Amino acid sequence: MRATANAMYAARRYRGHLSLPEQLFWRLLRQARRDLRFRRQHPIGPYVADFYCAAAKMVIEIDGASHNHSQAADERRTAYLHSVGLQVLRIPAADVLANPEAVADALMRRCERRAGPSTTQPEG
Repeated sequence: MRATANAMYAARRYRGHLSLPEQLFWRLLRQARRDLRFRRQHPIGPYVADFYCAAAKMVIEIDGASHNHSQAADERRTAYLHSVGLQVLRIPAADVLANPEAVADALMRRCERRAGPSTTQPEG
């Protein structure tokens, strides 16, 4: 799952040019007081994921006007990500703009379930 040099370069470039929904979402993910950590514009193989949660092995894509991919390109990308053991969650940009807090909270809960019990918190 090593990133290609092109993907690493693109990821660095994209980090400075997030769309409005991506900016809102990133702010909420960073503010969340949970054990999960997210990366933005994370290179994976030849692709760059909008967001990535390693603990949950989940790629999060905010789909909107800034993504100029064809459906076939999205399918190839998703197939590749699945082949390396990652789940892909696509969230419409309109949903993020309409209620970013609810979308971020639902994503966090989904990632927490997928990641399993925390290894940083003592069991009670």
